Amino acid sequence: MKLFSFFLPLFCHIYIHLLLLFTLNLWFVPNKIVALTLESQIDHSALLKFKESIPDDPYGILASWNSSTHFCKWQGIRCNPMQERVIKLNLQGCKLHGVISPYVGNLSSMTKLNLGNNSFYGNIPQELGRLVQLKVLVLINNSLVGEFPTNLTRCTSLVRLDLAGNKLIGKIPIHIGSLGKLHNLFMERNNLTGRIPPSVGNLSSIVQISMAFNNLEGTLPQEICHMKKLMLISVAVNKLHGAFPSCLYNMSSLRIIAAARNQFNGSFPPNMFINLFNLQEFAIAGNQFSGSIPTSIINATNLQMLDIASNQFAGQVPSLGKLKDLWAVSLSENNLGDNSTKDLEFLKSLTNCRKLQLLSISINNFGGHLPISLGSLSTELRELYLGENLLVGKIPAELGNLTNLSLLTMELNYFEGVIPTTFGKFKNMQMLDLSINKLSGDIPTFIGNLSRLFALDLSQNLFEGNIPPSIGNCQVLQYLNLSNNHLRGAIPLEVFSLSSLTNLLDLSKNSLSGSLPKEVGILRNIEELDVSENHLSGDIPTAIGECTSLEYLHLQGNSFHGIIPSSLASLKGLQYLDLSRNQLSGSLPNALQNISVLVYLNVSFNLLDGEVPIEGVFRNASGFLVTGNSKLCGGIPKLHLQSCPVKDRKHSGHHNSKLVVMIVCVVIFLLMLSFILTIYWIRRPHKKPSCDSPTIDQLAKVSYQDLQHGTDGFSARNLIGSGSFGSVYKGTLLTEDKVVAIKVLNLQKKGAHKTFIAECNALKNIRHRNLAKILTCCSSIDHKGEEFKALVFEYMENGSLEQWLHPQTVSVEHLRTLNFDQRLNIIIDVASALHYLHHECEQPIIHCDLKPSNILLDEELIAHVSDFGIARLISTINGTSQKQTSTIGIRGTIGYAPPEYGVGYEVSTYGDMYSFGILMLEMLTGRRPTEEMFEDGRNLHNFVEISFPNNLLQILDPQLIPPTEATRLEGNNRNLNPHFEKCLISLFKIGLACSMESPKERMDMVDVARDLNRIRKAFLVGKINGDLLNSPHTTGHKMMLHREDLKLK
Repeated sequence: MKLFSFFLPLFCHIYIHLLLLFTLNLWFVPNKIVALTLESQIDHSALLKFKESIPDDPYGILASWNSSTHFCKWQGIRCNPMQERVIKLNLQGCKLHGVISPYVGNLSSMTKLNLGNNSFYGNIPQELGRLVQLKVLVLINNSLVGEFPTNLTRCTSLVRLDLAGNKLIGKIPIHIGSLGKLHNLFMERNNLTGRIPPSVGNLSSIVQISMAFNNLEGTLPQEICHMKKLMLISVAVNKLHGAFPSCLYNMSSLRIIAAARNQFNGSFPPNMFINLFNLQEFAIAGNQFSGSIPTSIINATNLQMLDIASNQFAGQVPSLGKLKDLWAVSLSENNLGDNSTKDLEFLKSLTNCRKLQLLSISINNFGGHLPISLGSLSTELRELYLGENLLVGKIPAELGNLTNLSLLTMELNYFEGVIPTTFGKFKNMQMLDLSINKLSGDIPTFIGNLSRLFALDLSQNLFEGNIPPSIGNCQVLQYLNLSNNHLRGAIPLEVFSLSSLTNLLDLSKNSLSGSLPKEVGILRNIEELDVSENHLSGDIPTAIGECTSLEYLHLQGNSFHGIIPSSLASLKGLQYLDLSRNQLSGSLPNALQNISVLVYLNVSFNLLDGEVPIEGVFRNASGFLVTGNSKLCGGIPKLHLQSCPVKDRKHSGHHNSKLVVMIVCVVIFLLMLSFILTIYWIRRPHKKPSCDSPTIDQLAKVSYQDLQHGTDGFSARNLIGSGSFGSVYKGTLLTEDKVVAIKVLNLQKKGAHKTFIAECNALKNIRHRNLAKILTCCSSIDHKGEEFKALVFEYMENGSLEQWLHPQTVSVEHLRTLNFDQRLNIIIDVASALHYLHHECEQPIIHCDLKPSNILLDEELIAHVSDFGIARLISTINGTSQKQTSTIGIRGTIGYAPPEYGVGYEVSTYGDMYSFGILMLEMLTGRRPTEEMFEDGRNLHNFVEISFPNNLLQILDPQLIPPTEATRLEGNNRNLNPHFEKCLISLFKIGLACSMESPKERMDMVDVARDLNRIRKAFLVGKINGDLLNSPHTTGHKMMLHREDLKLK
């Protein structure tokens, strides 16, 4: 009882306290609920304001952002489940186009904001500085402008800040050091200027920092060494100078140092690498470093890439054998070696590096013989650069053990002897350069075994004998230089069968004999042909005019005779023509003065006569050389040629009188003949032909019954497409014994008859590998007694380009895509077709409706331009273009038709160029020109122009990014491989230039075709180097090759 009396007051006391707490909670909980509700409403309102600032949402990502769903369930949003506050906003890669709303600053609980890889423009709102809980801010690859937002330095919780790939200007703020928790800072690919502020040293937690591809100046601040956790530092491609801070060499955490293409100088201490034992990549190419390579480099046992090219290093190369993870070593363009036998001793140590794929020691002072141990290098080696040194002796046969080599350059040395037979094992070789040495003997026949070669340079050696016909097996060869040797005999026809030759064929300065065969016309895409200084004879073949891509033609110093072929005037891109020191006779073709780009013409020391023209290249006394032709007269006064004789007026008058009489007689005869033929035509019985248009008599004929039978009665299951004037069916013809495409015209459609005639007119006489081939036609009566017209074409197994660019199915197993290689080839195919239509036909043809659905792909994905239903033929009379009357009024498809057609301008080749430009941009971006986003004055051209060239990733079709690139881009490096990016920039430039609003500002197809072939050549070079040069974190730095763009001449 006493115990109860003791605890009773205590229990009562506790009870009162608990009751009081419960009462207080009941009072405050509603207030908390009200506060949370208000904050949620603020988040909801901020998100709606953010949506309002984005007018273009091509994927419909923001469609779910509406009142029917709670904002925490909207796409891209993640909330705190307890408080219903936005903590993450992730809309990366959604191709959104707009500005970043300042209302985002109201999302006060947000910890992650990722708007990377979109098309945001304008300034980064200062209001983001209010997001004090923000840990991740990613704005990579947009078009944001203005200065680095100083308010972002208030976001002291930031762990990752990524502003790379925008258009930011100004200086890095001095308060950047306040972001003490920052692990990753990416600011590359902007236009930042000024110095790197010393306050970056306060970023004590930083792991990766990249400021590459800007315009930063000054030195690397010593304070960088305070970053004790730093693993990656990238400052490549800036204007930084001075020496590296010595404290940098004590930062054992470093994995990657990328400082290429600056103005750094000074030398490295011998013990530099003692503490850099974790270093994996050391890329400092393109600076002014000097001194010796530190011997302590053997301590960097994890090193994978060593790129010190294009500096001023000197002395001997230390042993690298302990660096067993090396895959790339570039020592080129230095002063290494001293022309001694010890220079290449380090190569033996590299035999321990079994992962080595690239080795470049070119453009140094290395001397002595190539060691046999070179053949014991890793069988993974793909690229070996030995050129421009002082190497002597024979090429060791053991080099042939490196069977995976795809590129070998040994030019500008003193090698002698024959090419080792072991070189025949280089099945993967794509580029072989042995030029400017003392090699001798015959060019080996096993060269034909190197079927993947696209560049071969054996020039300036002592080779003799005949050119081996086996070289014709190198079916992808684009560059062939055998000049300056002692080769003799005729040029094998197999050389001219190499239609792949696009860059150069140089056989000059040999002792070749025989004629220049007509097969030279097969080289339609060759840019430079040089057979000068030989013993060639005979006529210059007229087929030379079929080499329509020629820019430089060298035929001088031979024994060619006959006239200068007028077909040379077909070479509209010809800039340089040398016919001097031959035995050519006759007059100078007047048509040569119409080649607008021809700036050099040398016809000196021939047997020419007649009057010299005075226009074009003939107006330029310094560019037209004519010495040694005593029978030439006239020309401009500066040439100092004799005056042309004046004909006797009486004789001339008498002659003219005779000519008039003859002409009158001929005219009378022709009138009588035409009268007789007309009477005969009227009286003769007529049979109804299968093709009733006189413009298509040359086509074969097929009956309606054949077409009905071949398509199962035009069954719907055989319908493969439909257009503005008819439908296309898949069918078979007994006469052709193969599958065909049958285009049946809808004659109820106005203009269909003219479509039939226009297409027949356009297709009857044209033949080109990239044009749809018409097999036959039909003009008859169907089973209902109604008029029937159809055209029959070759069937294209892979359908239209439209079906590949914009497939209807979305299932992964059926999804078909075209990679970059394929799209580039298709673009060139279409350009080749348009070049033929505009410049190679007797009457230029304007297609008028170029678009993806009119480009068909055969079994090998070769493009064939089709649908000439609204094409127009142009006949050129007295220099003016006159359109034939049998045309129709339709002028293309919306989005692809040029703007001038909409205001009544006549169709022209400029219109086709606009369509081609839009087509190119569509193939590169994956966007149709008719998408909803292209309204209110916006179009595909403007869309690309806004992001070009600094933000390609945000406009590029993701399907074009190679897998190796995609893997890199998902990591810390967001830079495309330089070769790939350069090709993309060049292609976008052409697409933009062709789709200019003003017709006269657009490119001509002659220039486009030439530039596209150059881009393809550069891309092939890049493919060889691309996989090896895609090292992450090198910020786009390319291992320096010794010959820019592989111009081997």
